Amino acid sequence: MGGWPTSPNCASNSPQLDKPPYPRDTAPMFTTLLQVALGGAIGASARYLTSVGTMRLIGPGFPWATLTVNILGSFFMGALVVYLAHKGGMKAAPFLMTGILGGFTTFSAFSLDAFTLYERGQTSLAVTYVLASVILSLMAIVAGILVTRALIQ
Repeated sequence: MGGWPTSPNCASNSPQLDKPPYPRDTAPMFTTLLQVALGGAIGASARYLTSVGTMRLIGPGFPWATLTVNILGSFFMGALVVYLAHKGGMKAAPFLMTGILGGFTTFSAFSLDAFTLYERGQTSLAVTYVLASVILSLMAIVAGILVTRALIQ
């Protein structure tokens, strides 16, 4: 029978059974949490500034700011995942990827924007927005990966 042992006496199936599934020292986790929090503050501030700038440049009517941050965030996520893996810098991932890019991009705002367009009776614009967001963000992450791979090789 496979699977996890059901008692400490079955330790022969899992040499790691005597170790806790998490580190007892919470200092590294707290440091990582601070990195994510700081990155999130930076990313959220950048998203806010992008929203203000986009509203001033283009005006209301279509959620250009959310579309912009999600596409840019997807591009940078693709670029960072390749770059950090190539340089062995995955320790920076919580700050850069979870924190900054997590704070910068926003699926909840995307969902609200799509629903608001739909609720206003702009169904075709809502569908266009959803499709553009998903397709362009996927294209952006692929572009970020390919561009960064080409630059670091």
